[in-house]
Amino acid sequence: MSAETISLVRRALTHYRDNTTDQAPGTMQMPVDAYLDPNRYAAEVERIFKHLPLALALSLELPEPGSYRALTMLEVPVLMVRGEDGVVRAFLNVCRHRGAKLCPDGADKTRLFSCPYHAWSYNHRGELVARYAQESFGEVDAATHGLTELACAERSGLIWVSLTPGEQFDVDQWLGDFAAELDTLDLANWHLFEQRVLPGPGWKVTMDGYLEAYHHNVVHGRTVGQHTIGNLLVLDTYGPHQRLTFGRKTLSELEDTPESEWNPLEHVRLIHSGFPNLSISGILGDHCLVSHIIPGPTPETTTTRQSILVAKRPETPAEIAASENFSAMVLQAVQDEDYGIGLGIQACLDSGANRDFVFGRNEPALQNYHKWVAWFMKQQADVNWSDSGT
Repeated sequence: MSAETISLVRRALTHYRDNTTDQAPGTMQMPVDAYLDPNRYAAEVERIFKHLPLALALSLELPEPGSYRALTMLEVPVLMVRGEDGVVRAFLNVCRHRGAKLCPDGADKTRLFSCPYHAWSYNHRGELVARYAQESFGEVDAATHGLTELACAERSGLIWVSLTPGEQFDVDQWLGDFAAELDTLDLANWHLFEQRVLPGPGWKVTMDGYLEAYHHNVVHGRTVGQHTIGNLLVLDTYGPHQRLTFGRKTLSELEDTPESEWNPLEHVRLIHSGFPNLSISGILGDHCLVSHIIPGPTPETTTTRQSILVAKRPETPAEIAASENFSAMVLQAVQDEDYGIGLGIQACLDSGANRDFVFGRNEPALQNYHKWVAWFMKQQADVNWSDSGT
């Protein structure tokens, strides 16, 4: 067990003994308009989601050469494919002849991408390699008619992509020390058990629920709240990215147990939050929930792509039942409990009851998130974000 993990458990155990939690220096005010104004929303989505690297897929979704995943992110059609050289590349999922979508959203494996309109075909590098009836069509410079590439990097078991053609990013700079934290999860070597898409409230209402433990006892008493201690949070920040550590109710078992006998990860729950919309939650040791929160066309809506991961493919009836039970529990916790509350919040935002929301000192991760949203909105698209911070 690492010294880092032992330190996290020590910090959580101290909070448990003292009935305390990590705190921000003070409370923070946020205008309700930040959740409602369509112009502000459009500007924030454009700046933050279309000009910063996004984790669009898990490496394990593209397991071998020819594996691809197509998805539409904020109306941008994206195609990610693992080439014969093992490198994942991303392109706009659009034919360079007449703009048809090359393949429907989803995951599969293919040797070539062939346009369903006129059968122009592209390889895994996005190169135009064949055209139907090319003799009668006329001359076309294949070198200038390859798929439009998007900046893409694979790191820490995730595929990072920029949605804006022509823009580049340095994934190591973007992640900084957070990459080492993500590496501890070994995401590339899990088994993908199930995926689903959930409708939810607006982007900020949704993200707020992923960033604090204050609500756990009240909202999640029948699901994950049975295992975690409400209002106990250990927070570590890595620029805009964050690691949230929740204490499990089994922390009390460590009171009189020597550290040499601890099994730390049995007593804390780690949530890795990648800015702006990634949440990775290891809830029951050999099961993991990965959530991609995708803003909708208006401030009132999102969709969330949930991926249920298992440490190894479940094979026995007991293993399959355990994975199905985990999947059902997190579905209830997120869809029925978190998003149930969130949709109610969203419906009441324009009631006039509140002009401002107040974030408590015991909600430091939530405060940090919103401060980074504000910081990025003040920067140019090509700013070196690591030169400053909040």
